[in-house]
Amino acid sequence: MLSTGQTRELLRMALPMVVSQSAFALMVFTDRFFLSRIDALHIASALGGGVTFFVSVSLFIGIMSYATALVAQYYGSGQLEKCPRVLTQGAIMALACQPLLLVIAWGMGGLFSAMGHPPEQVVLERQYYFVMMSGAFFALLKACVAGYFCGIGKTRVVMITDVLGVLINIPLTWALIFGKLGLPELGIRGAALGTVIATACSLFIYAAFYFNRIHRERFHVADSFRFDRGILRRYVRLGLPSGFETFVGAATFNFFLLLFQSYGIAEGAAMAIVFNWDMLNYVPLIGLNIAVTSMIGRYVGARDMTRAGQLIAAGFTIALGFSVVLALFFVLFRYELMMVFATPGEDFSEIASLGASMMLGMATYVVADAVILVCSGVLRGAGDTRWLMNTSMSLHVLMLVAQYVMIKHLEVGPLVSWWGFVAMLLALAVVYLLRLRGSTWRKPSRLARVMAD
Repeated sequence: MLSTGQTRELLRMALPMVVSQSAFALMVFTDRFFLSRIDALHIASALGGGVTFFVSVSLFIGIMSYATALVAQYYGSGQLEKCPRVLTQGAIMALACQPLLLVIAWGMGGLFSAMGHPPEQVVLERQYYFVMMSGAFFALLKACVAGYFCGIGKTRVVMITDVLGVLINIPLTWALIFGKLGLPELGIRGAALGTVIATACSLFIYAAFYFNRIHRERFHVADSFRFDRGILRRYVRLGLPSGFETFVGAATFNFFLLLFQSYGIAEGAAMAIVFNWDMLNYVPLIGLNIAVTSMIGRYVGARDMTRAGQLIAAGFTIALGFSVVLALFFVLFRYELMMVFATPGEDFSEIASLGASMMLGMATYVVADAVILVCSGVLRGAGDTRWLMNTSMSLHVLMLVAQYVMIKHLEVGPLVSWWGFVAMLLALAVVYLLRLRGSTWRKPSRLARVMAD
C-alpha cells in the first residue's frame, strides 16, 4: 500500500543522493564532451578505459559500499557506537587490497589489444586506465565513507561533498586535457588525472563532517579506531556477495562493451554517446537505490516490516514515473541528442544514425533499470546479498556468452547485438521482481541471521 508519509521520507533521503549521483554523471559527461573536441577515438577510448577501471575495482567497491546497509542496520537497532567502527574496518580492507589491485592492473592492461581494438585506440585506453588505477585507494575509501553517511541518513553530506568534488573536477580536467591555466597538456591522461585528484579532495571534505564535534560525540568516533573482528566478519559475510554481484555485472558489461567496440570506431563512439545519455536515467536511480537500501536496512534493524512494505511501493512509484518520462524524451529527441557530441570537422552521420537507432533500445530498458534498482536496493538492505550474487552472475554470464556467439561466430550486425543486451535487462527485471514479491527474503528467521554478528 502506498503511503504518502513514506513517499515524502524516501524523497527527502533520495533527492540529495540523486543530486550526488547526478553530479558524478555530470563529471563523466563533461569529461567525454571535452574529449569529443579532440575526436571520436578519444570518446571511445575513455569509455573502454573507464569501464575497465570500474571492473578492476568493482569487487572491492561493492564490498565497501555495503557500509550503507550495515551502518543502517546498526543505526536502526540503536547501536550508534558500532556505526563508525564499520568505517574503520572498511578503511582497513581498502588498504589491505592495494597489492591485489596492482596485480589486477598489470593483468588487465593487455585486455584492450586482446579484444581486437585498433592499435591507436589501445594506446589511449591504456593511458586512461592506468592513471585511474593509480587512484584506486581513494575511490575505495570514498565509497566506504559515502556508504557510512548514507547509512546514518546524512545523505546531504554526500550530496555536498560530491557537488564540491565536481566543481573541482570539471575545470581541473579541462585544464589538464587542453593544457590551460599553466598546466601541461595531457589529453586523455588529463581527464583521468582530474578525476583522481577530485576524488582525493572529496575525502578531505568528508573528514570535515566526520570529525565535527557533534557527530564525533554522538557516535563515539574516538573509540572507533580499532580492529573489530565481529563487525569485520559481518562486513565480509554480507558485503562479499554484494561485491561479487557488482563485479559480475560490471565485468560482463565491460566485456560486452569491448566486444561491441570490435565492430569499429564508429560503433564504439555511438555506444559511448548512448551510454552517456543513459546516465540521465541510471545515475539518479542509483541515488534512489542507495536511499532504499539505507531505509530498508534501518527497518530490518528495527524489525518494522510494515514500513518496509510501504517504502517498496513508494520506491516503485517514484522510479517508474521518472523512467517512463525519460524514455519518451529519448525516443522523441534521439537524433538531436546524438548530434550534441558531433566532432567539429568530421563526418558524424554514421555515428549519429546508429546511435539514434540504439536509443530506441535504451528507451525500452530504462524502465527495466527502474525495476532492477528498486528491487536490488530492497534485497541488499535486507541482507539478501547471496541470492543477488547468484542470480546476477547467472544471467550476466549467460548474456555475455550469447553476445560472444552473436558477434564473433554468427557475425550479426551491431543492432542485433544491442537488442540482445536490451532483452537481458528485461529478463533480469522480471527475475528480481519475482524474488521481491516472494516471502523468502522477509522471513523473521532469515532477518535474525542477517543481524547476527
